[in-house]
Amino acid sequence: MLRRELGKGRPGNVMRATRSWPGILKQQLRVFKQLRFRLTFFYVTLFSLLLVGMVFFFREDARQEMDSEARAALEEEWGAAKGYLHIENAKPVWVADSTDPEEAYIVERLRHVFLLTDAKGAVLERSETYQSIGIDSPREVARVLKLPKPEIHQRRDANGVPYLIKVGALQGNKGRQYFLAIGRSVEITERTLQNITRKYTLRLLMGIALAAILGWLLAMRALQPLNSVAKTAQEITSSNLSVQIPRRGAGDELDNLIHSFNRMTSRLNHSFEQIRQFSTDVSHELRTPLTAIRGQLEVALFTAKTQEQYRDAMVNALEDVEKLSSIVRALLLLSQAESGQLALQRSTLDLTEVARDIVDQFQIPAEEKQLQLVAQLDPPALAYVDQTQMERMFSNLLSNAIKYTPQGGSVYVRVGHDPESGELRICVEDSGVGIPATHLPHIFDRFYRVRNPLTNKIQGLGLGLSFVAWIVSAHDGTITAESTEGAGTRFTIHFPAAEPVPVPAEHHPPAASVTA
Repeated sequence: MLRRELGKGRPGNVMRATRSWPGILKQQLRVFKQLRFRLTFFYVTLFSLLLVGMVFFFREDARQEMDSEARAALEEEWGAAKGYLHIENAKPVWVADSTDPEEAYIVERLRHVFLLTDAKGAVLERSETYQSIGIDSPREVARVLKLPKPEIHQRRDANGVPYLIKVGALQGNKGRQYFLAIGRSVEITERTLQNITRKYTLRLLMGIALAAILGWLLAMRALQPLNSVAKTAQEITSSNLSVQIPRRGAGDELDNLIHSFNRMTSRLNHSFEQIRQFSTDVSHELRTPLTAIRGQLEVALFTAKTQEQYRDAMVNALEDVEKLSSIVRALLLLSQAESGQLALQRSTLDLTEVARDIVDQFQIPAEEKQLQLVAQLDPPALAYVDQTQMERMFSNLLSNAIKYTPQGGSVYVRVGHDPESGELRICVEDSGVGIPATHLPHIFDRFYRVRNPLTNKIQGLGLGLSFVAWIVSAHDGTITAESTEGAGTRFTIHFPAAEPVPVPAEHHPPAASVTA
């Protein structure tokens, strides 16, 4: 029984271990995709290439230096050999004081790697060391004797020991030429270079390993602010888009990234606020007409008995439906405008002409309320604008001014140039009920209306000034509102001019004026 249980358990354990290997391998491979690994790899690679280049150039400089020293020593030996060696009767004779140990040592050293032949390559004298290097052929001897000056080359003996050999012509008696070769071992130089290369290679590997460890730690420290940005980004949801990541104050690329990220979350927060505001506005404004329609239809359903009663209920319901449709159209148009979906069709227009046409359209409503509507226009007032939006802006401002101005009041429209800035200036001023100071900061909000006994009876959606604010902003303009409760309100708008303001002449034509 125990064996069976153990036998049953083992395959399961093996399967679980086998299944976990792909996950472990995937987790290990994920490290290579991290920015930390890539930064470390780039840093270590660059550092390694720099060290390898330095070692290569250092080794090459050392080799050239030692080769120059060896060649200089060989030149001295060549000159000494020509001084001590003489050819008499086709035989070499070393002229040296045998009693002088120094001269004897010099001659012995010169004859350690030495070869002397005649012009045909017949060996006159050679050393055992040169024999192991290899006797030059007659053809090589003839080539060297034709050279204008001696040459130096490197050769190796049978054991692989390197030698630096200088070969050239030696003048004998009777004008005969002989082949002379003098050499010296450069084994120490080569071994020194190998030791240098081996030691520096070992130190290079240690330096690369140390650089990899330091690079990994430095990359971790450098990426800590980036990780904090990522952590903060993960915590941001649609309900807390106002969260801002504090800047480090270093003024580097990471601070620029944090600044851009904060601006992005601010824009997203603004967009979500617009969506929430739109939903709130729609639910609030649509509730009243829907309730009225439902009430009228329910009353007609339960109480109407004649065809006329049903007709009256349907007419009232249709009026509320039309009001509902106008609210939906206005909301959709304003939402499209604020989200950038409403494209502007710009052209160069004279705003005095646009204002004159709109003022003419509002003459009849002004006369019905016995208002004085005055337009003071100073043409030309050229601006690069959308004509449809300019007409809507003037219409909304004049509609508000006429609605909120009591009977016998006045409304003024002025279009001209600001003498200080040179921009176009539009003023719409009325002598109406005015706006309390506490309400002024909110008058451009959607559906915002001032509620008091003087304005409760005036119908409206509270979207007109929202449209005006968007139109002004879309045309790179500014709008300000000044009001005194019970004395009137003045809206001032500035637009960039399409061309420089003309220099005023000495005699100005009278400004155009339209009065109702």
